[in-house]
Parts: sequence; C-alpha cells; structure tokens
Amino acid sequence: GPRLSLTGCARTRCAQNPPEGPGPHSLRWVNSSSVPVVLVHWNQPAACLRTIERFRDEPEVCGIVVVDNGSEPDAVAAVAAYIDDLPTVELLDLGRNTGFGPAANRGYQLWLAREGWEWIALAPHDALPEPGAIGAALEILSERPRAGLASADVGDHATPVIDAYFGGILAPAAVAAGWEPADHPHGTLMFARRACLTDVGLFDERYFAYCEEADLALRARARGWECGLLRGVMVENPYLSGTTAVVDYLQQRNTLLLVHEHFGTYHAFIRLMTGLIQLIRGALHPRHRPAVWHPRARVRAMLDFVRGVTGPPPSDVYDEGPRP
Repeated sequence: GPRLSLTGCARTRCAQNPPEGPGPHSLRWVNSSSVPVVLVHWNQPAACLRTIERFRDEPEVCGIVVVDNGSEPDAVAAVAAYIDDLPTVELLDLGRNTGFGPAANRGYQLWLAREGWEWIALAPHDALPEPGAIGAALEILSERPRAGLASADVGDHATPVIDAYFGGILAPAAVAAGWEPADHPHGTLMFARRACLTDVGLFDERYFAYCEEADLALRARARGWECGLLRGVMVENPYLSGTTAVVDYLQQRNTLLLVHEHFGTYHAFIRLMTGLIQLIRGALHPRHRPAVWHPRARVRAMLDFVRGVTGPPPSDVYDEGPRP
C-alpha cells in the first residue's frame, strides 16, 4: 500500500538531549507544532474520506495513518484508491476487526517508531474537527508540561469522570474555554503525549472497545501525568458505532473490568449488583431503560466478567447485528 512520506513534516529537535527516566517532562526536544494522526476505520469509507480531508485541511497535521479494522474488501479498496496520490496519508490494513483500542495501538506504534513529534492525535473514521481545532489544541497543550492525555470538546457541556463504583460517568462542565481537568479523555478526538505513552504503555487490549481510555488515564495519572478536556476545541462525531447488543455488552463488561482492575473486588461486586438491579428495573419499567439497552447482552456481559472473558464480544452477541 501507499507509504507515508515525511516530506514537509517538521522533525527538527532542539540541541538539548531528551530527559532521562519516566515521568512527566516538558519534551521540547521533539516537535510540538505539528501532529500525526491515527484514524481507526471500519466499513465506512465515505465517512472516512470526509474525515481524512478534514484533518488534511489542518496545517498542523503532518501525516495520517488510517488503520483499517477488517473492513469489507470494497471498503478497504475505496480508502486505498482515494489516498493513493496523497503522500502524507497511508493505509494499515489489519485484515480483521481487532477492536478500537488494539487498532489504535497499531497506529500509535507506527508513529512512536518514527519519532519526531510530541503529540499524536487519535480519532475514529467519522470524527470531524472544526477548522482550526488542531492548532487550538496544540496551543492549549503547550502550556501544560505535565499533560499526558487530552480530548477535544464534543459540545455536550460535560466532563468525563471516573467513579470507583460506576466507572466512567459524566459531570457538568466546570470551565467555558481552555484546559479543564478530567479523569479521562474520550476517543472522539484524543491527544496523547509521546512521553506519556512511552511511560505508561498503550491501550489495554483486553477491553477491545469502550473504557480503554479510562484505563489508560488511570494508569497515566498514577504516574503523575495530567488528563484534561480541551474546552472549546470542537469535534463532531454524531454516530454510535456497532449494534445496541455489542455496545451494551462491551460497556457493561468493560466497566466491571475497569472497576475491578483499579478499585478492587468489593467495588466490582457492588457494580455487579447495581447492574442486576438496573436490569430488573428496566425490564419491569421501560421508562427507566437507558438509550443503549439490550437485556440479553447485559446478562452475557455480567456472566463473562465473572468468567474472566475479555477481548472481542462472543459470536452470539455479534449475531444480534453487524459488528462495530
């Protein structure tokens, strides 16, 4: 496939040596004025092409790798044909649906191996940043030497927080513009500092999709990195990928995994009991059902958590509809 040309991408380092040892540092030895992008794609070539063009319109974007997560051959071919003449865009075809986190990791690994940039941006195939968003993000981040992870603003006036019993939830926004501390970033448009990823590692691939950003953020914050939301740096992502069954399964199972891994067995037990109560309540009173609701998938998620099942959803959950 087409390979990424680094022509035009500023890669100069300052004369000073890089800092030694792990932990938060202000890495002025790598380029902080441009950013490479990882786009995770699955079977939405038209949306992916729009997203490629939107990022290419941002002068700070110096390269894009599209990581295809096992799309149908026609979808892969459409993306490959489109980017064939684009020297700063390349396609990495994984050949199967590995999940959002694992696919993002393959893109991260590519850019980390090439070096030269302080930040790496990550987005799904249908994320559309507003014009000027990348430059605005880098400007805010340049003032936060301890920032390790950050995400753009989706316009919901909410801030991601992590509860020890309920996992990732939303709280009302606390600032109108600029940096807002957050417990974790979201993956709609996420910025990761090279030194942070090198220090704490990449996404835990057991999650497949959903909650992997919260897990990464908890690990980063434990190492002294800051996480935040870039209020006013707008990105649009109106679509929910995957069927209701797959999304509900992953959200339920992975929340239990997250709580258990970071807060312990007692907290996970309380979360499991709460999930059972919510399941019974939703079955008896439809008005209390959340927007994403699939009872069979929820039951399977709870059982699989107890069994220690991680990674892709099982085939009987996929049988409820197309894969994410």
